[in-house]
Amino acid sequence: MKIFVMAKKVLKSLCAKPATFRYPFVPKTYYKNTRGSITIDINKCIYCGMCQRKCPAQAITVTKADKQWKIDRLRCVSCGYCPEICPVKCLSMKNTYSASTQIREEEVFRRA
Repeated sequence: MKIFVMAKKVLKSLCAKPATFRYPFVPKTYYKNTRGSITIDINKCIYCGMCQRKCPAQAITVTKADKQWKIDRLRCVSCGYCPEICPVKCLSMKNTYSASTQIREEEVFRRA
């Protein structure tokens, strides 16, 4: 009797579509409200430092003298608070994730 139960499960599994994505051959679809990574339009930034002060993970560093904006992607928790608090709305959330990395380094943005 157990052989029939097992055969039924095998046939059902063979006829069903896969339960997982075929990544990286089939890219993942992101939803509209997916919280991905932070992006900055550095030409709009006024280096006020509001995002740095309000970041709960302390992942953002703003240096007004050097006109430099840095983010530690491994520390960022993608809470979305910095785009919300930015007075000139130069920060935004992309609905895609940043590339994976094994090295902890900050991503530096400077005004050209």
